[in-house]
Amino acid sequence: MLTKPFSLKVRSGLARNESAPLQSSRNAWAWAAVGTVAGAFLALVIHLPAQWMGQALSNATLGQVQLQEARGSVWNGSGRLVLTGGEGSRDALALPGRVTWQIGLAFNQNMLSGLGFNLNLHAACCMAQAAQLSFTPTPHLQTWQLHVSNHRSQWPAHLLSGLGAPWNTMQPEGTLILETKQLLLNVDQGKAWLQGGLTLTADNMSSKLSTLRPMGSYQVNLDGSTTPHAMPSLTLTTQSGSLLLSGQGQWQGSRFQFRGEATAVPEHAAALSSLLNIIGRRQGARSLLSLG
Repeated sequence: MLTKPFSLKVRSGLARNESAPLQSSRNAWAWAAVGTVAGAFLALVIHLPAQWMGQALSNATLGQVQLQEARGSVWNGSGRLVLTGGEGSRDALALPGRVTWQIGLAFNQNMLSGLGFNLNLHAACCMAQAAQLSFTPTPHLQTWQLHVSNHRSQWPAHLLSGLGAPWNTMQPEGTLILETKQLLLNVDQGKAWLQGGLTLTADNMSSKLSTLRPMGSYQVNLDGSTTPHAMPSLTLTTQSGSLLLSGQGQWQGSRFQFRGEATAVPEHAAALSSLLNIIGRRQGARSLLSLG
């Protein structure tokens, strides 16, 4: 009678000793499975093909800016930049050479999350140095910053014809000079605030619609504000030439409105008449420019 309880106690101890290695083995297999899945996911993210970047760009621009013949990965790749008139359009023009990019993680102590992305973008045809962009969001993505480094680049104006009407009718020629200065876009709870500025200079412009070459040089300035949530303003001015352009634009909430006019110096009014009829609503010697 005394040996039976002793026999049961020994068997119970053995059962516990046998289950410990089994449980440990199961934990090891679980951690191995988690590690395998995490490693596979990380490898997938790192090697995402560059075509994904092209698809994202096309979707964001409704097909008007495309990245074709993409090579490499989302993080380090290249492709041919093509401007089109959008879905169903036959207009398309490609930038000479290829565009390259590199994306890396960045740490910014000024934002709550501290984690963001840096983008280096370079077009061999048009940039002496790569443009640098930094994107820093908070974890909930309701607040984020986009910073663009001070940069200057030059682009052939005839590429605009690839965007379709009215550019394909005007067929502009000249040089577009893009400059950014301390450009910073802040978005907080859906409200945007732009700091710094951007200048686009259209130098020595001409058009298929006029025999006058060049017609003039023009400048568009996008100016931010030092006051939070104030709307940026846009101005169009004529630097030189016989075609005179002027106007002002501003964001009204999420809607952009621009009003301006185009006129010609009297001695070249006949040579610029067809162009004035195309670029705006004709009112006597003036052509009224309106957007939004």
